[in-house]
Amino acid sequence: MHIPALSYEDARLLRGARWVDLRSPAEHARDAIPGAINAPLFDDDERALVGTLYKQVSPDAAYEQGLELASARIPGILATVCGTTLSNSADTVCDTVSELAARLRAGVGSVVTESVKTLSEGGAGWVIVHCWRGGMRSRSVAALLQAMGERVALLDGGYKAYRSWVMRRLASWPAPEPNPFVLISGATGTGKTLLLQEIEAAAPGSTLDLEACAGHRSSILGAVGRSPVSQPAFESRIAARTEQLGAPPWFVEAESRKVGDAIIPDALWRAMRSGRVVELSAQKATRVQVLVEDYLAQPGAVAQIAERLPFLERRLGAEWEGRLTALHASARYGEIAGVLLEHYYDPLYLHSGRDLPAPCMELEREDPKRVERLLTLRARLAVGPAPASAAFR
Repeated sequence: MHIPALSYEDARLLRGARWVDLRSPAEHARDAIPGAINAPLFDDDERALVGTLYKQVSPDAAYEQGLELASARIPGILATVCGTTLSNSADTVCDTVSELAARLRAGVGSVVTESVKTLSEGGAGWVIVHCWRGGMRSRSVAALLQAMGERVALLDGGYKAYRSWVMRRLASWPAPEPNPFVLISGATGTGKTLLLQEIEAAAPGSTLDLEACAGHRSSILGAVGRSPVSQPAFESRIAARTEQLGAPPWFVEAESRKVGDAIIPDALWRAMRSGRVVELSAQKATRVQVLVEDYLAQPGAVAQIAERLPFLERRLGAEWEGRLTALHASARYGEIAGVLLEHYYDPLYLHSGRDLPAPCMELEREDPKRVERLLTLRARLAVGPAPASAAFR
């Protein structure tokens, strides 16, 4: 029995392959390979039990306990992966998995490394299985899938190998010279994220939206209506975006080092700090409208804002106690936005924006040619026609 094992660098080239993550739900939720479906061999508690046995008793004890726990899940995993299940009893499933796994442990089965071209011209029809390190769990499931006729490969090194690829990718961000970024700076509510979306629609591959990657607006109410992600997931999303970028320079919002709780990777941060700056401004009425439409767009946002207003009132001072809450109770959301802009966000922006270089362009949100002007600037700053993705390999 030969089970191909691919590095992530090769496996990601198999377009159309199905990625199956056998790790626990909590591991998958923290970070996962883009597009991978979770078919957990153990739930979170079971994973902890097997890990404890491995460390405190023996690998064999952990293996036997893991086999017992996993056997009942095999039919469901098969249904998730290939749309079928075993008609045999749970005992037969256990015996089948045990036999295949034992053969792998004894060296009867082998794992071989093959190039992408020897597997298929494309990835359609292939299943790529992985767990944490690419050990016995994923090999056993891969052996079962292969015995059922599936074209299956292992991710060599498992999720840890993918994570190493992400870190290498981010560490190889293009050097600051010549400047690869144009930073969109501006006070809260000027619509910087909306502008990035408009630029991307006009010139795909020209923007990096760090707030979208983090699931956070990088402000005190930044998690309202969003789903903030872990640091590894933030880095995974940035790494995935590098494969979609065109030639530099790229537009990015002038963020602080942290976007919510996520920290911008070192090489990217250094490149951003050397970028050109565009200062975006907007009339207060426009800014209020942008904030209200953005923050109230998702179901449940009104309740989330209500929970945070007492904290903001304390930040503004004792004289504001209960005042924002009262405005919220009357659904006077525009007034809340106006108060926060004047008394909280604008003073904060004036303080935090002092370390940026002088802008190379000033732009108004209300300017109908704002995107055209920015793309003209980008063309003037362009450093060459080569796709940016080549710089990351």
